[in-house]
Amino acid sequence: MTQTVVKTAQGGLIVDAPKAAPPGGRLRALDGLRLLAALMVACYHYGGRGGEITHAWGTSAARVFPTLHTPFAYGCLGVQIFFVISGFVICMSGWGRSPRSFFASRAARLLPAYWVAVVLVTAVFALPVVVYEAVSPSDVLVNLTLLQQPLGVDRVLGVDWTLWAEVRFYALFALCVVLPGANRRRVILFCAGWILAAAIAQGAHQPLLDLVLMSQYAPFFVGGVGLYLVHRDRRDPYAWGITGVSFLIGQHYAVRSLWNAADPNAFAHRTSFGIIAVVAFGFVAVGAIALGRLERLNWRWLTVAGALTYPFYLVHEHLGWVVVETLHRRLGVPSYGTVPLTIASMLLLAYAMNKLVEERLTPGLRKALAAPRR
Repeated sequence: MTQTVVKTAQGGLIVDAPKAAPPGGRLRALDGLRLLAALMVACYHYGGRGGEITHAWGTSAARVFPTLHTPFAYGCLGVQIFFVISGFVICMSGWGRSPRSFFASRAARLLPAYWVAVVLVTAVFALPVVVYEAVSPSDVLVNLTLLQQPLGVDRVLGVDWTLWAEVRFYALFALCVVLPGANRRRVILFCAGWILAAAIAQGAHQPLLDLVLMSQYAPFFVGGVGLYLVHRDRRDPYAWGITGVSFLIGQHYAVRSLWNAADPNAFAHRTSFGIIAVVAFGFVAVGAIALGRLERLNWRWLTVAGALTYPFYLVHEHLGWVVVETLHRRLGVPSYGTVPLTIASMLLLAYAMNKLVEERLTPGLRKALAAPRR
């Protein structure tokens, strides 16, 4: 944190309120929050939903976890927390970068681990002992482009719909902020314009506009950007206004899409209050980091946790089904032991992917994409 000291014409000194320093050091608490959000999503996939996980357990997750299945059902909101974190991080990393450098950074961050995850899940599902159906070879190749969802192609990874949302956010931010050059005024206009345009698209019932503007997820990305502005200057009223409006609209979309109290087939009835509370937790947690309230959480292992989050997120669902079925149905491990063992195995795989794939390929890919061409 810094203080701004201004000398007046009369020789007096005015000491401004503390401002958060511009990005310099790594915010390790943000790494920890990122992993927590990923673990929330994993708990949802393993014990808070139906689908293929029902086959993995041999029965519904509601029967397997009679007490925890309802809390686990809120884990899907880890995605919304991810989007808030992404808004914060992308604004921080894109500030002062050229479009080429921004593109290189994002592509190198996303693609190596993603490509390996697609190949790995496809290969495992193709094994004769695995009962899950693999995606066709043609669809696997399309999946490597990250454009499978708009093209209507079967997805290899269930979680990759969130990457499609991230890619659209990157494109909007690059066109509106990075390309003309990031500054406070331009970022504020971007946030206000996106929120307003997304609301208009929603009201106009235009699918194409909604596809581009992502009405349902825009408030979370914009909220993260607003919190980064708070990080730069905690006294900025526009930053606080952007954050507040984003939360108010974001909780509305979260409740509308995830409140299933009226669904008689839903085994875990989320409440609107519970959904709002989890969304509020995400905003408050990132806000506390933005304000420097969690600076004492500066343990080095949090950096490792942050590095594991993305590969863990990619592989945990589909390969987790295979591990759950192997441990629980074939080896007889109790359900409350199967979940932590499955998470531990996915974290171990994520560690291997980070060391063998990301640390080896990401720097080279970033350098190649960022290099100027004649």
